[in-house]
Amino acid sequence: MSVKRALATGITVLTGLGISYVGLSYLLDPAATAPGFGLPDWPRGSDATGFLNVKGVRDLVSGLAVLTLLATRQRRALGWLMLVESLTPLGDMLVVLNHHGSAATAFGVHGLTACAVATAGVLLLGEPHQRRDRAGAAVADRRSTAPAA
Repeated sequence: MSVKRALATGITVLTGLGISYVGLSYLLDPAATAPGFGLPDWPRGSDATGFLNVKGVRDLVSGLAVLTLLATRQRRALGWLMLVESLTPLGDMLVVLNHHGSAATAFGVHGLTACAVATAGVLLLGEPHQRRDRAGAAVADRRSTAPAA
């Protein structure tokens, strides 16, 4: 396995597991999890639980989507998904900054996460494309591995 492929896989696994953990945290203990998001204020009390659980569901599904494509070896689709999913932490960063939250959390958690997820997406999309022959075996697509003229 090449270093780029290993790096893309490693970041992808960490992303899928990490955001799944965050999602479960918002589902299981939303009041304790919310302060770590970086906003100066967050919903509190029993009325807030449903709202925070919505975030948990979103994050858990995002992680499961990443892990599902990785497990099914759909690396090209996974690359596109990672690029799209990098918009979530980017948006989270902008929300935290726009609402006068912690700049350290905005950049250090959400911003770095967006960069890491986008990097994994670019690395995954840069891998040689694999196609299947009639027997179902993976064959490198000569168009994507041929040297440029």
